[in-house]
Amino acid sequence: DCSKVYSAERYIKPTAGVARAALEELLKGPVASSKFETNFTTNINPGVVIQKLTIEDGVVKVDFSKELEKNVGGSCKVAAIRAQIENTLKQFSTVKNVVISIDGRTEDILQP
Repeated sequence: DCSKVYSAERYIKPTAGVARAALEELLKGPVASSKFETNFTTNINPGVVIQKLTIEDGVVKVDFSKELEKNVGGSCKVAAIRAQIENTLKQFSTVKNVVISIDGRTEDILQP
């Protein structure tokens, strides 16, 4: 199941922007120094940046830089990337839906 993800605990400084902070931790990738993450991998490319993040009525809209879709091929990898992002955000009870975009595009992104 390509959309199966596992959680990893991270400790961050208190912030009002917990959704952004959680995504930024995800984008860092697995932390090798953590005994829980030594066998973890990520399907998200290095260098991905959050360009914009908004939350309204339970919908998170997050716009990423073009690195998110660089050299991405195959439906399994696409499903894994989406699952990592969506599950990171849906851990918060106020988040009901996630809309992912790249450079403002939503329609033609993360295609297998």
